[in-house]
Amino acid sequence: MTETRAFQVDLRGLVDLLSHHLYSSPRVYLRELLQNAVDAVTARAAATPGAPARITVRTGEVLSVTDTGIGLTEADVHTFLATIGRSSKRAEGGGLDAAGLAAAREDLIGQFGIGLLACFVVADEITVVSRSAAEPGAPAVEWRGRGDGSYTLRALPPGAVPEPGTTVRLTPRADAAEWTGADRVLALARHYGSLLRHDVTVVEPDGTTTRINQPPPWERAHPTPTARREALAGYCRTVFGFAPLDTIDLDLPAAGLRGVAYVLPTPVSPAQRAEHRVHLKGMLLSERADGLLPEWAFFVRCVVDTTTLRPTASRESLYEDATLAAVRDALGDRIRDWLAGLAAADPDLLHRFLAVHQLAAKALARFDDALLRLLLPWLPFETTDGQVTLEEFARAHPVIAVTRTVEEFRQVAPVAGAVGLGIVNGGYTYDHELVHRLPEIRPGSQVTDLDPTTVTAHLDFADPAAELAASAFLSLARDTVGAHGCDVVLRSFQPVTAPALLLDDRDARHERTRADLAARATDGLWGDILGSLRADTPRAQLVLNHLNPLVRRAATITDPGLARTTAEALYGQALLATRRPLRAQESALLNRAFLGLLDHAMHHEGNPPPRPASAGGENTGE
Repeated sequence: MTETRAFQVDLRGLVDLLSHHLYSSPRVYLRELLQNAVDAVTARAAATPGAPARITVRTGEVLSVTDTGIGLTEADVHTFLATIGRSSKRAEGGGLDAAGLAAAREDLIGQFGIGLLACFVVADEITVVSRSAAEPGAPAVEWRGRGDGSYTLRALPPGAVPEPGTTVRLTPRADAAEWTGADRVLALARHYGSLLRHDVTVVEPDGTTTRINQPPPWERAHPTPTARREALAGYCRTVFGFAPLDTIDLDLPAAGLRGVAYVLPTPVSPAQRAEHRVHLKGMLLSERADGLLPEWAFFVRCVVDTTTLRPTASRESLYEDATLAAVRDALGDRIRDWLAGLAAADPDLLHRFLAVHQLAAKALARFDDALLRLLLPWLPFETTDGQVTLEEFARAHPVIAVTRTVEEFRQVAPVAGAVGLGIVNGGYTYDHELVHRLPEIRPGSQVTDLDPTTVTAHLDFADPAAELAASAFLSLARDTVGAHGCDVVLRSFQPVTAPALLLDDRDARHERTRADLAARATDGLWGDILGSLRADTPRAQLVLNHLNPLVRRAATITDPGLARTTAEALYGQALLATRRPLRAQESALLNRAFLGLLDHAMHHEGNPPPRPASAGGENTGE
């Protein structure tokens, strides 16, 4: 024989689950109380237009929230307050109450039927006194729920509750004083309910009454567009703490969403979590809503109020579904439209935006062909002519070379600029790809990847007689620097102040890394594998500048030891000029060259080397 039984619920365990795992903080208890009150008022307004719509929060030893909403009958209390997980907002069953709630359901906030349990996080007992507006003849009721899972219910005498509505009272526990003090309750009420549509007031123990909500600035009437912009910017300073670069109206009637996006006045990392504030029918849902905007729109912060997006069970974030995806795409379109409008109507603001949010604009241009044509001519890039737009650079350089890394650009930029070679630094995020797309919007432009031989070809050959005279030094230099996978050549180029230029590319660096690993490999098989990967790539080149006085003097050195030290020093100086990380052997080379030159300088000044110390470890000074 099979027997059916009902689950038994451990209320204390459930409350612990809610407080430590579902809700982010005990402070949500007030949001749940406000939410239930707002939904009750909304339901009554749907059934009886023109009915009072007030919510009053009273602070003190007993915390209470009173609404003029639809109220509850005794049957409702048994159905909804004593059954965990059942919500009156689902309009289950029949009768006037259910019909009214069904009509207003899309205006209700709560849908899960567990919100009242959040109050047990700060109190051991909850008292609910309610009189139904749907059944005027039904007596008012008082329900007392306790943290141990028990409750009592009694009907109140006629006249005990003069008006329909509900009052929820909590006697806070001593350990919950942090969340239930008068100042904290006022702050929480403002935090969660500042955009609620009904009249919400907080009454403090001394009788001070404060209304905590008002219409959002995007819904208020303003005398002029300038006054409206100032009001929106003031709201941004209050909510986010910064003065926006600009504001973008967000209005999606089909999605029941209105609000504003604020353009950040300072750069921000794409990895930084967005701090969008989402209100659900006026109630704050989240201060850090994820998924509201496309990932590329990390340069704005939004405040929106929505009626259609679904909250998660904790009502602290958005539920990812098709509606949210459609809203995200639509909001992305609004931001794109704003950028397009700037290019046409306010180029100065567009320049200020690009100066701050280059990375965001480049991300947009990379993934959106329309914005590529719109933004690419305006975007600044690091070039051999300085920080200029591609449009300006292309007018001066019909053929544009682009590097793959920042290090490659830094190697060649000083010399390339002097000889008139047009090079763009493609080492930053998106830059290499965007520069290569320039011919799509500027026909006739030519873009190629930089080849080190291209730079060498633009350098003048040294006088043959001078190169012959320097052949001994060049031979020693090639032997010395060749151990680091680098050739040495002599050229003449500007600026004269640059003694040497190191030219290599990514393939050459990879080959040096492979060779280093193969040389250090202790396992024969691993060494063989690395050896088989050897690539036939051009070696790096150390280009010595014959116009530089130091190089001309170095070419006359006859002392082999000094010549090798000088070659290492020139190679080390060229390495440092690239500003790339040094390998261990390169750091050792720099130290060796510095000490060698210092030792030579000291000997050249006539200072003899110190005599060996005496047996006692002390220099005799003789």
